Amino acid sequence: MDALISTPELAAELTGERPPVLLDIRWQPTFLSVGRQPAAPSGREQYAAGHIPGAVFIDLDAELAGAPGPRGRHPLPDTAEFGAAMRRAGVGADRPVVVYDSGQGWAAARAWWLLRYMGHPSVRVLDGGFAAWRADGGELSTEVPSVPEGDFRPAPGALPLLDADGAAALARRGLLLDARAGDRYRGETEPIDPVAGHIPGAVSAPTGENVTGDGRFRPARELAGRFTALGASEDTELGVYCGSGVSAAHQVLALAVAGFEAALYVGSWSEWSADAGRPVATGALPG
Repeated sequence: MDALISTPELAAELTGERPPVLLDIRWQPTFLSVGRQPAAPSGREQYAAGHIPGAVFIDLDAELAGAPGPRGRHPLPDTAEFGAAMRRAGVGADRPVVVYDSGQGWAAARAWWLLRYMGHPSVRVLDGGFAAWRADGGELSTEVPSVPEGDFRPAPGALPLLDADGAAALARRGLLLDARAGDRYRGETEPIDPVAGHIPGAVSAPTGENVTGDGRFRPARELAGRFTALGASEDTELGVYCGSGVSAAHQVLALAVAGFEAALYVGSWSEWSADAGRPVATGALPG
């Protein structure tokens, strides 16, 4: 099953006999609203102003993550609560799901990864998200759809997962990718977490380089070349982390498009940096 779907493909499926469950995951990262700039409209406000017809809004912070704390800003949600939220949105075990966000792909990838991790067999991300849908002339709606309750029952463990110790070990024996911007990896700036830097041994691989200027994923061959240049191979164990387990899910998705499987460290830097006993590296990776 492909991990991505284009806007023309989605438009055709939505008018078919068995349309997918459509989830709107528009969301604004906290650190992008810090400082003098006014906060962007919330995902719920964006959804109310217009969404792809039939889409149900999902709140990333409330439904795709647990409460912030020692495990990070976006830890795994409670399995039962996640399952209930997905069933309310109409997600069923035997019906495909398509997720989208405003266009950067981070939030949609988090939903993709979480549904797949919880055992759903058919989840795709709308390539380019809501921005691509609008750019390609897709219809919009302000109607909140009434959807029948789904029957999805989460079964965690379908995708590989890392904790802090596992991430540290993987950085020594395999390839651990840091999906944050390069200046955060190098420790030159840190807009939200208590310590700047990266997990020792991790390799910088900013998520933004997975996509083109319009937010759509680069072709699989280009992505494969990118990750191979960073050290990925069919014999290399791969893992990814970011600030709080959101943009890293985008990296796991990009790796999947390129033909690689990678484990996600959900706690990511927000968990790692909160523990003063864990080592921190700064600067570029030697060599």
